[in-house]
Order: sequence, then C-alpha cells, then structure tokens
Amino acid sequence: MAQPIPLEVPPRNARAELRSRMEQAPEEHAEAILAAYEVLQQLHERGVLEIMRGGLAASDEILEKAVDAAKTPEGIRAIRNLLFFGRVLGSIEPEWFEGVFQAIPEGIAQVTAERDQPVSFFGLLRRLVSKDSLRGLAAAIDFLQAFGRHLQALNTYVRTTPDSHTPQT
Repeated sequence: MAQPIPLEVPPRNARAELRSRMEQAPEEHAEAILAAYEVLQQLHERGVLEIMRGGLAASDEILEKAVDAAKTPEGIRAIRNLLFFGRVLGSIEPEWFEGVFQAIPEGIAQVTAERDQPVSFFGLLRRLVSKDSLRGLAAAIDFLQAFGRHLQALNTYVRTTPDSHTPQT
C-alpha cells in the first residue's frame, strides 16, 4: 500500500516578507523615492508641513467650530446658495463669461483714457445708439425681464410660505 507523502508547510513569517520587501524597495523604486524626498523638502521649506501638523493637532476643534457655524440659519443659507451658485455657473457657457470679463478692463481703460475730455449729451447719445451699445442694452433688458419674472415667482413663494420672516406684500 502506498504511503502518504508528508507535507509540512512552514508557517508564514509576514514580518520577514515585509522586511525583505523593504530591503528591495530602494533599489526598485529609487527614482520615485528621491522624487518624494524632493517634494517633502519643498513642502517643509514652504511651511506646508507645519500648517498640516497644526491642522491635525487642532482638527477636532476646527471641525467643531465648522459644524457650529454650519448649523446656524446663515450657514445653512450660505451652503444652499453656494450649491445653487455652482449649478448656475455650470449652466453658463465659458465663452459668455470670457466676453463679459474681457469687456470690464476694456471699458475701464476707455473711461480712464477719456477722463480729461468733457462729456456731452450728444456724445453720449451717439455712443448709446452704436451697434455694440444697443446689443448690450438689449442683453441688459433681457436680463431685467428675466429677473422681474423670477421676482414675481419669488413674491408668490414668499406669500405662500407660512414660516417666512419677511413681511407679506
């Protein structure tokens, strides 16, 4: 009759395996380790590590103060407004914002360049009826119409909300 072959598996030494991996790591990952040391050094030089250490030490106190501030009615409204503002910003095409924000320094430069020149009624009227001014006025009027429409909806909402703290109109 055949004899069973004894199989003895030595117990696994996880600590020895880990030590072996640690000894091989500098050779296998030398470039990454050096890059990490450089990043750590730059964080240290700029004081970021000190700030992080202080933040971790005071994390419970900071979290408690943040929660206390967020629990107030003002904090709740601020968070809701930020979420809404994020949705609004997400719905606006970046090119539209680019046009608006490019117009600001251009308009300021034009005003400051013409600061010493007298302003006449007919000069303003001539600029007002220019193609660009009329296009801007049309956009402003469209905005005002939409704003008024939403104000009317808001007034209806405020009148029907029983817990509103604003005067009923």
